[in-house]
Amino acid sequence: MELERQSLWEEEPAASARLPDPVRAAAVRAVLVVAVALIAAVIELLLVAGHSWLTAPMMPFTVLISVAATWAVLDVWVTRQVWNQRNGVVSSPSSAARARRGEQRGAPPAAARGREGGQAEGQPGAPTGTPAGGQVCGQPGGGPHIPRPHGV
Repeated sequence: MELERQSLWEEEPAASARLPDPVRAAAVRAVLVVAVALIAAVIELLLVAGHSWLTAPMMPFTVLISVAATWAVLDVWVTRQVWNQRNGVVSSPSSAARARRGEQRGAPPAAARGREGGQAEGQPGAPTGTPAGGQVCGQPGGGPHIPRPHGV
């Protein structure tokens, strides 16, 4: 009979991906600074309750460490945003954007269609949803009215 040796340590896959190194370092810093801030706040509270003379010098330290803790937590957020922006967050366009891109790819550029009198709906190159005269917003060519200075 052979006894199976059971391990005390079993590795399981993580539920979420590991944080990038800069973000994790900022998070560790933030946890340490927040811990010191909480300890300072508790000490300050005890000194105030005991009417100690150390309350006065401890108060500015508590305020400063609270500001530093807030700064450290914001640093985690900013570092995470910068990491996502620089190292690529995978994003895919929505189905609506994909459909719109497909329409644009199939249609020739606006300059190729001409400025005056667009094409009838259903003809190749005509924008989707354009009336047969090619006028949108009362303008020939389907574009919005852009005022131009006279003499140019």
